[in-house]
Amino acid sequence: MSEPVLRHATADDAAAIEEIIAAVVSGPNPVGFDAAMSADEVRRWIERLGEAGAIYLAESEGETAWFGALDFDTQTPDTATLGVWLKSNHRRKGIGTRLAEALLEHARDHGFQKVVGRLPDSNEPALSFLSAIGGLVPIINPSMQFELPL
Repeated sequence: MSEPVLRHATADDAAAIEEIIAAVVSGPNPVGFDAAMSADEVRRWIERLGEAGAIYLAESEGETAWFGALDFDTQTPDTATLGVWLKSNHRRKGIGTRLAEALLEHARDHGFQKVVGRLPDSNEPALSFLSAIGGLVPIINPSMQFELPL
């Protein structure tokens, strides 16, 4: 497999993102999504994010198997929420880390002061991933929230 190329997602990528979300929510440790999203819902999400937030994709040999999002809450405009999702057969190859790094750079470039997120209980691979990219996850953390340094 060739080295994946990262790029900013557009509305034309909604079907590929829909497919990844469907794979994630049907997996053993879904996080970030309560249910699958339709391509139309993904398009609306991309439009809502505008320039401040971002969804990045990673593509290799015509396949999109990874995406990451930097979302924001209008109640706390200086804080963004980061998430990275990959199809299970594409994990542990460094692509999630590259997506997270690109999203953190986007957060810095757009003036966010804080990047946070959530992970499911007992998700050791996600905890390991977050530690590798500098995530601060308190030892006693019933809500499994993390904060990433900018």
